[in-house]
Amino acid sequence: MLSLVVLISGGGSNLRALLEATSESAFPARVVAVGADNEAEGLGHAEAWSIPSFTVVPSTFESREAWGEELLEQILRWSPDLVVCAGFMRILPPNVVRALSPRLINTHPALLPAFPGAHAVRDALAAGVDTTGVTVHVIDEGVDTGPVIVQRAVPVHPGDTEHELHERIKTVERELLVAAVRDIAEQTVDLEELAAR
Repeated sequence: MLSLVVLISGGGSNLRALLEATSESAFPARVVAVGADNEAEGLGHAEAWSIPSFTVVPSTFESREAWGEELLEQILRWSPDLVVCAGFMRILPPNVVRALSPRLINTHPALLPAFPGAHAVRDALAAGVDTTGVTVHVIDEGVDTGPVIVQRAVPVHPGDTEHELHERIKTVERELLVAAVRDIAEQTVDLEELAAR
């Protein structure tokens, strides 16, 4: 049984999808703790499922590195097999990435390497592409540069607003994240091998 710590920053829709999936007895993973970088609305999902949570707020630390050290300490307390950044909107400091990667994954609302960074949906619309999508990838020390685990395309419709497109992407993102976690748990995806390529 794969144990997960999930990190969030907002409403936690990806977290909720994972909690729903892991509530099924046949699903090969369990969420053991949820972490956040603020008093995120999504922490309510952890409470609803009686999952322990922790919050490590960057502004309360002298440096990004000090924040990272405390975040890492909180994560390691749960000895997770996998750490999932599910809408976690902070770039992790190198010391955190080095300690956890490649068992550290993220979802991104684009088909990487296209449109990395925090504004992927807006950037895709600005570029006028007719297809974007979702990537689940290993986090490395770059920004959205880690090995790709799985991707799925999402069409861009004429006249799409950023919100409309993002909502369609989020639906796919939830499905893809759950599938990726299952594949990692069932060892049909080998993160060590991916990272070594």
